[in-house]
Amino acid sequence: MPNEVVSLQREKLIVEWLEYCAPQADAIYLVGDIFDFWFEYKKTVPKGFVRFLGTLASITDRGVPVFLFPGNHDLWISDYLVNECGVTLVSTEHQFEYGGKKFFLHHGDGMGPGDASYKLLKKIFTARFARFIFQWIHPNWGVALAHALSKKSRLSQNPKEDQYLGNEKEHLAQFVSAHSATPQAADFYIFGHRHLVLDVTLNNARYINLGEWLHGSQYAVFDGESLQLLQWPSQQQAALQNK
Repeated sequence: MPNEVVSLQREKLIVEWLEYCAPQADAIYLVGDIFDFWFEYKKTVPKGFVRFLGTLASITDRGVPVFLFPGNHDLWISDYLVNECGVTLVSTEHQFEYGGKKFFLHHGDGMGPGDASYKLLKKIFTARFARFIFQWIHPNWGVALAHALSKKSRLSQNPKEDQYLGNEKEHLAQFVSAHSATPQAADFYIFGHRHLVLDVTLNNARYINLGEWLHGSQYAVFDGESLQLLQWPSQQQAALQNK
C-alpha cells in the first residue's frame, strides 16, 4: 500500500486533473473506488482527502455536475458527499444519451455472469444490517481493519500481474456482449472496477475500462463526436504546468 507521502502526491494529481477538466466539462463522472475505504459514521467520516473534497465542492458550486459511483472499496458512501460536496450519488448503472450517442456507466462490480461468491458478499455488505453493525465499531478499529483487508487486494500486491483474460472469460466483457445485443444497447460501456485500461469492441459497442490511479492516471473524454482514453498529465499538459 502507498504511504502517506505517495497518497498526498496522488491526491494533488487528481485535484490538478479535476481543476483542468472542470472549466470545459458539461459533467464529470467518477466511477468508483475513489477511496480505499469509506464509512459514514453518524458524527464522523474518515480523515483525509481535504483537497479532493474541497475541489469537488468548488466544482459543483460552479454548476458542473459531478456523478459519483460507489465502488467495492467505498460501497458505504451515503449522503455526506452529497450534502457537503454537492455530488450526485449513483448507486446503480447510469444510462444516458449525449451528442447522439448512448452511454452505460457503472463501477462494474458484480456485473455479468458468474462471480456468485462476490455477488452474495456484496448483498451482505450493502444490507442496512451490515452498516448498523459496523457503525458500533470504533472508527480507529473499523478503518484500520478495512485498510488491513485492502492490503491483501490483488491490485495492492502486484498490479503488473493483472492481465485481460479475453472476451469469453471477463465478466464485464460478457455483460457488454449480452447487453449490446438488446434494444437497450449503448454505444459506450464505461467501467472502473477491473483496474485495467481497456478499449474493446463488442457488437459494435465499445467496452471502456478506465484503469486506476494507484499506479496509473487514465481518464476518458467525450467531445461530442468521439471518445478518447487519455493519460494525465499528457506531455503537452505537463509542459504547460512546468512553465
